[in-house]
Amino acid sequence: MKITKAAVAGTLESSDAQVRIQPFDSLDIEINSSVAKQFGEQIEATVRAVLTKLNITAAQVIVEDKGALDCVLQARVKAAALRASDETVNWEAVL
Repeated sequence: MKITKAAVAGTLESSDAQVRIQPFDSLDIEINSSVAKQFGEQIEATVRAVLTKLNITAAQVIVEDKGALDCVLQARVKAAALRASDETVNWEAVL
């Protein structure tokens, strides 16, 4: 999947995450989290897993995490990526 425009998903409310994604020449992931010391590696692993599943290899992804559960983080990354792409979605791969 190719990222063609900037997109955002999520909020900055407690227990949520806001994910911003935009075109970039390589894969760049920035994580800002109130629980980064405890869960920063897991948050990054989750983001990378979703991007890999969607075949995204070039994008800038900025995650503002406010203590979101893993399933919420996955949903936010998927939503932002789908909004930022012009490609037809293969829903079996996404779900």
